[in-house]
Amino acid sequence: MNKEEFFQKINEYSMALEIKLNEEQKEQFYEYMNLLLEWNEKINLTAIVDPEEIILKHFIDSITISKYIDKSSYVADIGTGAGFPGIPLKILRKDIKIVLVDSLNKRIKFLDEVIEKLNLNNIEAIHARAEEFGQNKKYREQFDIVTSRAVANLSTLSEYLIPLAKVGGKVLSMKGPGALGEIENAKNAIKVLGGTIEKVNEFKLPLSDIERTIINIKKENKTPNKYPRKAGLPSKEPLK
Repeated sequence: MNKEEFFQKINEYSMALEIKLNEEQKEQFYEYMNLLLEWNEKINLTAIVDPEEIILKHFIDSITISKYIDKSSYVADIGTGAGFPGIPLKILRKDIKIVLVDSLNKRIKFLDEVIEKLNLNNIEAIHARAEEFGQNKKYREQFDIVTSRAVANLSTLSEYLIPLAKVGGKVLSMKGPGALGEIENAKNAIKVLGGTIEKVNEFKLPLSDIERTIINIKKENKTPNKYPRKAGLPSKEPLK
């Protein structure tokens, strides 16, 4: 896909979300896609390699949560992988500060190159497991927004994310279709961790039939110190 076609396509999708991208942002998204495809030949970053699908399923999908993020928020993206949703959010929102967290160092090297080549500020990539990161005093209960896209079931994910949100902050869990069953199973875990489900938004990505769910959790109380538990336990024995 050449640059002109890319610009036209990303414009089409973003305008359907009522988001207007400027020339610099479109350039950054185009360079990001090319870096993603280049690195994907060396390390496994994404199964999606068609440019139009990258635009819709990675870039546009990532920025659907922008409307829930207040100005100048401090944001953590846990299990970011190839940088989703964190890097598209940063391209869109210069006002927010973002920390990207991933457990695979090869991905962190990719993210560092993207940050440098796209000349992004107030964003850093950290190599850590979610459980360790959540117990790190520098980051625990420090974020206005904590988000994650398609990382784990909601009970496990809540144990990764809620400890990082400050009291009064929000957790935005990005899910596909069928997330309502997960919500029922995770309600008690969310309560134990200090959160409460405030809103569930089911929708389709623009100009498509692709279903998405955003679960908006408010952090109402401090998370007990023992959470998140040691590495591996939240996924092996999710809170009930």
